[in-house]
Amino acid sequence: MAKQPKVTRVEVHQFGWEIPDMGVDYNGFNHVYQPGNVARHVGHVLKIETDRGVAGEYVGGTAASYAQVGMAARYLLGRNPLERELIYNDLKRALRKLDRMGIGPIDIALWDIAGKLYDAPISELLGGFRRALPAYASTYHGDENGGLSSPEAFADFAVQCREMGYPAFKIHGWGNGPIEREVATVLATRKAVGTRIDLMIDPACEYNTWADTVKVGKACDEANYLWLEDPFKDGGISAFGHRKLRQIIKTPILIGEHIRGHELHVDNIVADGTDFVRADADYDCGITGLMKIAHSAEGFGLDVEIHAPGPMHRHCMAAIRNTNYYELALVHPKLRRVKPPIYACGYSDELDAIDASGHVPVPQGPGLGVTIDWEWVRAHESGKAVYE
Repeated sequence: MAKQPKVTRVEVHQFGWEIPDMGVDYNGFNHVYQPGNVARHVGHVLKIETDRGVAGEYVGGTAASYAQVGMAARYLLGRNPLERELIYNDLKRALRKLDRMGIGPIDIALWDIAGKLYDAPISELLGGFRRALPAYASTYHGDENGGLSSPEAFADFAVQCREMGYPAFKIHGWGNGPIEREVATVLATRKAVGTRIDLMIDPACEYNTWADTVKVGKACDEANYLWLEDPFKDGGISAFGHRKLRQIIKTPILIGEHIRGHELHVDNIVADGTDFVRADADYDCGITGLMKIAHSAEGFGLDVEIHAPGPMHRHCMAAIRNTNYYELALVHPKLRRVKPPIYACGYSDELDAIDASGHVPVPQGPGLGVTIDWEWVRAHESGKAVYE
């Protein structure tokens, strides 16, 4: 490229959609099955335009993320979008007093620009070698409404997912419920599916005490779970607390979803706070940040497990050796369509997105390899910000 491309315009589009039969649990944070209720969700699309007529587009992020995107938008104007490493480091310092969540959407959109300019999928730019990825079914939280409302319901859903072809299944249990029910769910699910698939559990930091966590951890030992993730109410950040847990139970621990960026993940590894390393492009400063974490974990001989679904994560996983499963989240036996129909290319992260062997494809088009249905976005748009 003789002339360096430049960013000319940044747009943030906010949209809304509804999910039938969905509500929230005891404190209003976890989404759960609730027949007859309608949940109203808000999503965002970031679009970064260049003087080459190519735009980077990313669906994801939260209102908090886009407050930071707004802080960084003026900085981006006139920048070369291919200088991602420079932009990553500049924004990492500029947002140092915040959680840096705004860097993720920006970096992902910049990678989308690069792929489109070079007419290659992001996975190829990263050195990717996989075209399909094994996925695990990652459930909605347990409810009290006749959905995932008992150990038997989780066990039955795990069997259903196994029969669909999923090689692994992850439980998100209840909040504010008896720990005995969590233990029973761990054991009942393994008994139901046998040894043919991997099982994991993610309490999402709901357990009130370390002692409760030990009880569930010992059940995981008995049932041969692949990992126990973010169990107790430290918020998923205490290296010491999880190191002590690792001394008591045999089941590997997975934390890291709630610490931000490359350096803190390395600190957590060095502090012996986890077995599997968690990473997320949206949370950890983009594809650039995620790949730094993945390669650091590789250097320590550990596996990195990518949090949540999305085209950016399929591209990253395609280029990472030391990883096991793509998280297809969140899924439920009575909720078939929960994500906005925002892609016009057939891309899906719903329960039935896997093939018969439990794999999802890596998009092969330029950049992220997906096409946004802008007509649908505009029809459901509830807000817009433009920086130019």
